[in-house]
Amino acid sequence: MTLETKKSVFVELGKFLSQFSEEENTRNESVLGNDLFFDDFIKLILLSQSHNGWYTPEQVYFAIKSWADALTEENITKWLSQYATEFAQDDKTEKNVALILAGNIPLVGFHDFLSVLVTGNKALIKTSSNDQHLLPFLAKYLIFADESLKDKITFVEGKLENFDTVIATGSNNTARYFEYYFKDKPSIIRKNRNSVAVLNGKETKEDLENLGEDIFRYFGLGCRNVSKIFVPKGYSFDAFFEAIFKYQDVIHYEKYANNYDYNKAVFLMSNFKLLDNGFLTIKEDPSYASPISSVFYEFYENIDELQTRLEADAEQIQCIVSNNLIKNSIPFGQTQNPQLWDYADNVDTITFLLTTK
Repeated sequence: MTLETKKSVFVELGKFLSQFSEEENTRNESVLGNDLFFDDFIKLILLSQSHNGWYTPEQVYFAIKSWADALTEENITKWLSQYATEFAQDDKTEKNVALILAGNIPLVGFHDFLSVLVTGNKALIKTSSNDQHLLPFLAKYLIFADESLKDKITFVEGKLENFDTVIATGSNNTARYFEYYFKDKPSIIRKNRNSVAVLNGKETKEDLENLGEDIFRYFGLGCRNVSKIFVPKGYSFDAFFEAIFKYQDVIHYEKYANNYDYNKAVFLMSNFKLLDNGFLTIKEDPSYASPISSVFYEFYENIDELQTRLEADAEQIQCIVSNNLIKNSIPFGQTQNPQLWDYADNVDTITFLLTTK
């Protein structure tokens, strides 16, 4: 497959995904493969919560729309154009790339899958037990769109074998295992990361509502979800709580409610001081990783000193949101809308796949 052919296949997938939304699934007769895939994909979306209680239709539809928006010809061309020199090299050899995927949010491993295929390599995929259906379905669609991909995609149930490189995502504990087990292979090993917000008290209600999106999307399970807020000394959380009230329905999801009840009880039994609005607790804590249904906060006195600290802690942080208070921060409400060129852990997967021998 030429690069242009690879791009066109994923553009077709983007067109397919663009038909599905929580408001309405709109069939476009010009989309390739609808007779075979359209109705079955709707069924899979609605069944996803039975496979994983966190995968509500709302969250699955959001993930699908994110990928539909990303997989346009314009975006894919912009993404890959920066690698023209690497793609043009003649000494590239096809590699078998083992992908060990997470399952915390729907299709969380799709970017790695896309990167392997678009660089002309083979994907040996070990899905998470929490997300075993969505990616295989999309893989079948891609193979339908281009049959040559059949030999490029393998889902592995048992032990991974005969691979050249590895991209593995897991917790800090599993990362230690991955690092030992794959020590003789070129690899990208991803660990726990969290995202943070930096406020100065001048945020609008819209800013804080958008911050709520960064906190509650996917129930806070993603590494791009904000789990820690930095606020200036004397900051009042009244406006924050008022703005995020629009997300109150999150407490109606049983798994979230169970976590809220449990974590709140643990905090109270430990005599921690909490702020609580009935569906989110916030607690002063120096850690970055807060439990589900809770956000940690910390006061700062000097924004430059905070910038220095965040830079020092970069390996623990996935992204930072603010109104340009911190260098390279992103706007409120955008943490779960990364572009194709926004790499997890700031590790350029395409360069790794194109240059690793």
